[in-house]
Amino acid sequence: MDYQSPLAKVRGLGSAKSGTGHWWMQRVTALALVPLTYWLLVYLGMSLTSPYQQTLAWLAQPLHAVAVWSWVLLACYHAALGLQVVIEDYVAAEGLKIIAVWLVNLAFLFLALAASVALLRIVVAG
Repeated sequence: MDYQSPLAKVRGLGSAKSGTGHWWMQRVTALALVPLTYWLLVYLGMSLTSPYQQTLAWLAQPLHAVAVWSWVLLACYHAALGLQVVIEDYVAAEGLKIIAVWLVNLAFLFLALAASVALLRIVVAG
């Protein structure tokens, strides 16, 4: 049974074919964040209990730095994907929706860049 009007068929209206990719990326980033959260928790624990120099020395090791950096990038991307879904579901005005998605993406891009620069400075100094 066909539910599209002839005009909708000609215009190609219908599924945007991007929802599946978005859904998969949310699941993949969530799955990747599970083991990477271990490094973040160790780092946060060391930040609260260990001396400053010991924490910096731990974070300056390549494996730890890459794991924490990967967590930062994936967490920012995962959060941006999630907020995009919330905005698309609950913001009715199309213009406001587009602006909100762009602002969220720019905010998380800036956050990821700032965290990357901070981590790079720690690794280079350590």
